[in-house]
Amino acid sequence: AQQLPEPVAGSSIPARTWRQIFTCPPQGLLAQTVTNVVIVILVWAVVWSITGTECLPGGNLFGILFLYFFAVIGGKIFGFIKIRTLPPLPALLGMLLAGFLIRNTPFISDIVQINLRWSAALRNIALSIILTRAGLGLDPKALKKLKAVCLRLSFGPCISETCTAAVLAYLFMHLPWQWGFILGFVLGAVSPAVVVPSMLILQAGGYGVEKGVPTLLMAAGSIDDIMAITGFNTCLGMAFSSGSTLYNVLRGVLEVAVGIAAGGILGMFVRYFPSHDQASLAWKRSYFVLGLSMFAVFGSIYFGFPGSGGLCTLVLAFVAGVGWSDEKREVEKIVAVAWNIFQPFLFGLIGAEVSVKSLRPETVGLCVATLSIALVVRIIATFLMVCFAGFNFKEKVFVSLAWIPKATVQAAIGSLALDTARSHQDEQLEKYGMDVLTVAFLAILITAPIGALVIGLAGPRLLQKAQTNSKEDEEGAEVGEEADACEPS
Repeated sequence: AQQLPEPVAGSSIPARTWRQIFTCPPQGLLAQTVTNVVIVILVWAVVWSITGTECLPGGNLFGILFLYFFAVIGGKIFGFIKIRTLPPLPALLGMLLAGFLIRNTPFISDIVQINLRWSAALRNIALSIILTRAGLGLDPKALKKLKAVCLRLSFGPCISETCTAAVLAYLFMHLPWQWGFILGFVLGAVSPAVVVPSMLILQAGGYGVEKGVPTLLMAAGSIDDIMAITGFNTCLGMAFSSGSTLYNVLRGVLEVAVGIAAGGILGMFVRYFPSHDQASLAWKRSYFVLGLSMFAVFGSIYFGFPGSGGLCTLVLAFVAGVGWSDEKREVEKIVAVAWNIFQPFLFGLIGAEVSVKSLRPETVGLCVATLSIALVVRIIATFLMVCFAGFNFKEKVFVSLAWIPKATVQAAIGSLALDTARSHQDEQLEKYGMDVLTVAFLAILITAPIGALVIGLAGPRLLQKAQTNSKEDEEGAEVGEEADACEPS
């Protein structure tokens, strides 16, 4: 058993490497590969033994498992693509493309059939988890220290891009004003999944830390996302309510008020229950906050207040996190594990919603034009927002370019309008919802890789690198600690 094969003649692999690969019993990469393959087969076998035909090709569970595993593989492949001096490409792109390829590959699309209700439910679960992470990620101490520039950077570009996209959607895509603003708020959010890792890489290299550029962008990104989600939920409630314009506006305000009030009450409850003297405290808190968040998202749809669920989840997680203080880090770790599990579902299912056959070239062209013009307005607005913040010209340009990427929020809320339209069984509303989803899909596909590459290339060239003396090292360490505190989910 210990006899190992001789190296292949002419092979560039050294003899030692061959011995490591063919050890008996297997170890290292070979053992890991065998383990992962067996895990996948065993999951399918167990589910098949329980559900029967549902887990065979064409069945609902088969489609869900097939898409999930290939989304994970797509994310891993993109994670392996690393270019020196550049931040890694976000794994979510691989997941998105995996779902898109599954939907648009002839033979595979026939055997991968996923029930629409299951698809919507899985996306809503992922939505509740990412909103929980966003709420927990907000640090009240850091928010108190935010300067006017951070608030301007949070609200100015988001509102500018939203209004621009709404006008363009009304003129180009012939969407009603309410749906135009739904699309605008979907586009208005920046992606923490792309910005935060890129900023941490630059911060570790000492770029921009003297003026706190990475800290500013990571902290402002959280508020930017909350602004976009709140506006989206308000417009969504207005779009699916009947009555006069004044009634719809008041209903939107009511949904916001209900979401904030319910989130505050539930957050105060989770602060004290479970109590500090109970065992497995972090796990129980995680169960409570995730369970209540999912109930808020699904319950708001059931009770006819679709705009309240997301805001309730954000407020719930934030209020609970403030009460837990430093203890919330353990809860954040558990919620992060839940996100890692459901992230492939979210991006894989978003990609699988987009069918090439259903896309008309003129529709894609109008979507790209709307996205491009709105993005240009966002860059200009961002530059103006940081004009009086003490940055030099190069730093202003970098901040403007770093505000490009879109991914997480677009995937989380981009399909929510379509799901709500399907529940109303209105073909015209479904068409509007599909247009919003198409723009969200294209926004992720175009801006996420471009944004990551632009940040990686422009950062070292436009930002000043911190000096290496001890005093400035201590300042950089303090900025790094503040950035970690402000890091959004």
